Amino acid sequence: MNTVRVEEAIGMVLAHDLTKIVPGEFKGAAFRKGHVIKQEDIEVLKSMGKNHINLLELTEAKIHEDAAALRISNAIAKEDVILKGPSEGKIELKARYRGVVKINVDALNQINEIEDIVVATIHNNTLVEEGQNLAATRIIPLVINKEKILKVEEISEACHNAIISVQELKPMRIGLVITGTEVYEGRIKDGFAPIMKEKIKHFGCDLLDIQYCPDDLETIEKAIAYMIDIGADIILACGGMSVDADDVTPKAIKNASEYVVSYGMPVIPGNMLMLAYQGNTAILGIPGAAIFLKTTSLDLILPRILSGEKLTRKDLTDYGHGGLCLGCKNCIYPMCPYGK
Repeated sequence: MNTVRVEEAIGMVLAHDLTKIVPGEFKGAAFRKGHVIKQEDIEVLKSMGKNHINLLELTEAKIHEDAAALRISNAIAKEDVILKGPSEGKIELKARYRGVVKINVDALNQINEIEDIVVATIHNNTLVEEGQNLAATRIIPLVINKEKILKVEEISEACHNAIISVQELKPMRIGLVITGTEVYEGRIKDGFAPIMKEKIKHFGCDLLDIQYCPDDLETIEKAIAYMIDIGADIILACGGMSVDADDVTPKAIKNASEYVVSYGMPVIPGNMLMLAYQGNTAILGIPGAAIFLKTTSLDLILPRILSGEKLTRKDLTDYGHGGLCLGCKNCIYPMCPYGK
């Protein structure tokens, strides 16, 4: 790479974007790659601190920053990710649709171990909206050795090019089983149904039915079996999840399912959540925290179930690191550390 003084660069073609920064006002490309430098550009370039211009002499062994970013992006992103750019040598990766972002963290770390390559992402298993930023990539220098890009492609190929992907949410059928003798007999008003209905609507799902049950083991089991019979993909069994003598919901879920993934998970609030499966139907025991708090363990795992993922005990225990809600006055979940 050779450099010339800007005064000598008139008529030359820029090989990369030149960034201009005005603190608090603007940061972006003042001159784009391919721009032919004119006399009137000289003072502007100097005001940007650009007293010299790079001249590139690319060989077969070298790749320009724009081409490198494009090859990295194509290697790491599945078809459910949209590429935007390059701009100033950077490409942004965005969600094609609403879903759960999946990041192969081990492969990501391997790529970032390669000198001069940068891939920055949001957290794995974050619920994202259509068009939301998932990642950005670029190289540090203006040009890079081709062998480094080939190494990225090799790492990605070993992961079936699935380092960054989005699992789209599916509109599932959900049944509500609300337990508690005090609610069943009308002694207190049900607090679960309005909140669960809103969540079901928020995730684009259908509410099949609501069954109210007293704290009776057989009655709750029958209600769960009924929901399975009418085609529920997910059953939310709300209430009776603590260790009180009258709280029999966990035992009813266990009896009504093939296997229990976990009763309890290292997340606060919502640590008493239970997950079990009967065939392909997920049965969740929802603790009382879901009535009083906007975001609990349910909000962490429900999107993953709606994306078609069948969760394991390890999936739940992994939430321990980051599973403590900070209790912010204004909840901004999922754009916060909770569950990550």
